[in-house]
Amino acid sequence: MADRTPPLSVDDLRALVADGEIDTVVLAFPDMQGRLQGKRFAAPFFLDEVLEHGAEGCDYLLAVDPEMNTVDGYAASSWSTGYGDFALRPDPATLRRVPWHPGTALLLADLALRDGSPVGVAPRGILRRQLERLAALGYTAHVGTELEFIVFKDTYEQAWDAGYRGLTPVNQYNVDYSILGTGRVEPLLRRVRTEMAGAGMTVESAKGECNPGQHEIAFRYDEALTTCDHHAVYKTGAKEIAAQEGVSLTFMAKYNDREGNSCHIHLSLQDADGRNPFAGDGPPGSPDSLSPVMRHFLAGQLAALREFCLLHAPNINSYKRFQPGSFAPTAVAWGHDNRTCALRVVGHGPSLRFENRLPGGDVNPYLAVAALVAAGIHGIEQRLELPDPCTGNAYAGDHDHVPTTLREAAELWEGSDLARAAFGEDVVAHYLNMARVELAAYDAAVTDWELRRSFERL
Repeated sequence: MADRTPPLSVDDLRALVADGEIDTVVLAFPDMQGRLQGKRFAAPFFLDEVLEHGAEGCDYLLAVDPEMNTVDGYAASSWSTGYGDFALRPDPATLRRVPWHPGTALLLADLALRDGSPVGVAPRGILRRQLERLAALGYTAHVGTELEFIVFKDTYEQAWDAGYRGLTPVNQYNVDYSILGTGRVEPLLRRVRTEMAGAGMTVESAKGECNPGQHEIAFRYDEALTTCDHHAVYKTGAKEIAAQEGVSLTFMAKYNDREGNSCHIHLSLQDADGRNPFAGDGPPGSPDSLSPVMRHFLAGQLAALREFCLLHAPNINSYKRFQPGSFAPTAVAWGHDNRTCALRVVGHGPSLRFENRLPGGDVNPYLAVAALVAAGIHGIEQRLELPDPCTGNAYAGDHDHVPTTLREAAELWEGSDLARAAFGEDVVAHYLNMARVELAAYDAAVTDWELRRSFERL
C-alpha cells in the first residue's frame, strides 16, 4: 500500500501549478445528503481569485431532494427568497491531490451568507458548532467511520437502464473476512486504497462483508471534522473510481433483503493533555473501566438516540436495516463488545471508545457526528446516570426500540426540546422539512411491490 501523502499546503499547490502538474482545482462542500457539490476551476484562476475571495453557489443546493428537485418548505432558500447565492469559503486545511483525476487538487469549503455569517443549516457548520461546544468543556472528539458498500459488475449507466434491478454482484456469496472473496475484486479495492492514501488519508484495511459483493474499507481514527471530510471525499472518490473501472457500487442502507450497508461510527474524547477521559481504572468490561465522563457521555447517547435518529438514519430506506438478528440495531441499549446493541463499548485504556451502530451507508457523517457530540454534551452537563449494560441478546431484551420508520423519527425530532436546545430552531425546522419532502415523495410513489401484488391478483 502506498504511504499516505500529506494534504497539500497552498505553497505546494502554487509550485505544482507552476510546474504544470496541477491544472484543475475542485472546490466543494457537503450538502444535506452528504454529497460533494461545487465547481471545478482552472488552477491559476483559483490561486489568483478564488483562494482569497471564495466563490458562489446557488443556495438551493441546501434545499433540494436527492434528485435535485426544488421543493417547498425551506426558510433558508425558496422561490420567494429568489434562490440567491451563498459564498463558498475555501478551507486550506483540506487541500489535497485527487489521484483518480489527472492534474487535479480538491479542497472543501464552508458556507457563508452575504453578510459573512455562517449558513446555519450547512452540515459542516452544524458539526463545527457542536465541536466548539465540546471544546468549551475542555475536550476534542476523535472519530472513525466504517463504511460498507456493494459492488456490481454493471456500469452505473447499465444499472440506470435496468432500473437498478437484476444487477450482478462481484461476489455471488457471503465473503465476510474471506481473502479469496476480496481477491476477486482486488484491482478495484487496491485502486481505492492507494488513491485515497494519495489524497492524504490513512487507509487501515479492506475486508469482505456478508451480502454478495459487499465490502468495507476502513480509515484511521482522526479528529472529528477531519474524519467527516475524509468520509465525504472517499465516498465520492470510490464512486468515481468504480465508474472508471466499468463497475458500480452503492452505499444505500438496504439494497435488498440481505444485510444492509452500515456505517458504524466510533467516538472517543481527548482532554487538553491528550489523554482519553473515557478510561477508568478497572479492567476491560468492568464497571470501573468507564470513567464518570464516559458514563455521562454514554448515558447522553441513550437519552437522545431516538430523538436524534433522524440525523443517523435520514432516508426512507435507512429504516429497512433495523431488523432483528441483522447486526443492525433495534434496541436502545449499550453493552461491552456486544454487537446486538445500538451502542457498543470497545477498546480499553487510551483506546476506549464507543461505537454507534445505528447509521447506514447513506448517512451524512457531519450530521451524525454532530448528533453524537450534542448527545454526549447533554449527558455531561446533566450528569446523567448510565444504566447497567446489556449482557445478552438486545434484540430479545426489554429495551426502548429505535424508530422503525422515517415518519416516526421525524415526529420525534419535531417534538424534541433537546434538539432545539442543541442545534437551534432553524436546524430542527430545516431537517424536519427534508424528512417531510421524502415522506411525501414516497407516499405518492407506486412501487414494484404494489404492482407485483396488485396488478393481476387484486
